[in-house]
Amino acid sequence: MARLFERDHRDSSEKSRRLYAAYEILYTGVDFGAALTFIIGSFMFLSEEWQTVGTYFFIVGSFLFAAKPTIRLVREIRLARMGDVEDLAERLGK
Repeated sequence: MARLFERDHRDSSEKSRRLYAAYEILYTGVDFGAALTFIIGSFMFLSEEWQTVGTYFFIVGSFLFAAKPTIRLVREIRLARMGDVEDLAERLGK
């Protein structure tokens, strides 16, 4: 059975390399979005009248940071499943 977070999964085929690259781009975009919302929220906290909006930016940034491990886990599950199809077929005798 394929294990999660094994480096071999990302290089096992052209399809797995494309999938891995797509998830890395998504992960990096979420990372930039989280950092940007925290920077903007921090500047908004310098003004009392912008603190409420700044708080919402922090909340959005927190959700983005929480999405990062979810993206990695989903990617690894998909890569593991891609590598496990042949093993599953062999076990089923197909």
